[in-house]
Amino acid sequence: MSRNKMLVLLGVMLVSAVLFTACAGPAGEAGPAGPAGPAGPAGPAGPAGESATTADLTCTECHNDTALISSKKANWQESLHGQGTAFIEEGGNSSCAFCHSGAAFSAAVAAGQNFSQIESGDANPTHQDCRTCHQIHVTYTSADWALETNAPVTTVTSGATFDGGSGNLCANCHQARRYMANFASKDSAGVVIPDKFTPTARFNTHYSVQVDTLMATVDVNAALGVDGKPGAHYSMVENTCVGCHMGEADNHRFLPEVGACVACHADAESIDVNGAVTAFEEKVAQLHDALVAKGLMNDDGSNVLKDAAGNPVQLDPPLAAALFTYHLIEEDGSNSVHNPNYFNALVDASLAALAE
Repeated sequence: MSRNKMLVLLGVMLVSAVLFTACAGPAGEAGPAGPAGPAGPAGPAGPAGESATTADLTCTECHNDTALISSKKANWQESLHGQGTAFIEEGGNSSCAFCHSGAAFSAAVAAGQNFSQIESGDANPTHQDCRTCHQIHVTYTSADWALETNAPVTTVTSGATFDGGSGNLCANCHQARRYMANFASKDSAGVVIPDKFTPTARFNTHYSVQVDTLMATVDVNAALGVDGKPGAHYSMVENTCVGCHMGEADNHRFLPEVGACVACHADAESIDVNGAVTAFEEKVAQLHDALVAKGLMNDDGSNVLKDAAGNPVQLDPPLAAALFTYHLIEEDGSNSVHNPNYFNALVDASLAALAE
């Protein structure tokens, strides 16, 4: 082929390529991706990381080779909270579960409830154990020793507010369930008889009424002419219940020790500071005998429930208050220590009422 012809052919081909390119349409959509190829070979192993040590585990802030937990548990097991069986007997009752099942208490506190607001008992009640009072295994650090609550407590029966620091936790349960007003006499139609009270076998505040005695709010005050005032153990002791019953060592037997008393009572050698408890016990024995002599109580401390005609007893306010005071002392359990001035005033007024 001659050179001229070759040049002409190349020129024609070049022009055709340009024309074909200019006439091409838009690019179509991408087709589906093809299947993944086989995995490549594993890379070389990286360098070994640093080994974990117990110092890296927050659990060891509590769970370690010290007696931090075991000492508290050993003392708690000696306490009524650790030994008591009421959680078995009462934890399943809706009116009792708040205080008699540790798990129910925790759930209710978290929900902002008090004991009067619980609608059902605990099917699996527990002791008042570590989890009842502390925020165990929330952060898995020593911060979990924090109390479930230390918010001030509005008491259910009196409506007074108890604000005693860490003792507020205790106040949720250690308060009255009822006052003397709950035992108002009624006629056969169920109508309340003014200024008359009818004792029953449970003519008392229920157990553990310490908040009400510390604050002196029990409703016998008016009937006996006593001006109830909060005691020094409420107003002057830091953290109230905890300050006296646990001390600086946080002793979990919850029994007050003389070491916690000497900060205020420098000469104290026992809980019976200056013989005050002994003197009060003697006075309570006089109250017992006066109630028996008046025919309001039997020698064993049980109440007389029927009069000579076999009808329910009806008492005037002062006599009813004297009987209620005797049982208040039993339910409080401190032999006046929680609020000595208040207790002595109540007993003195009760003795005066019974002497009339």
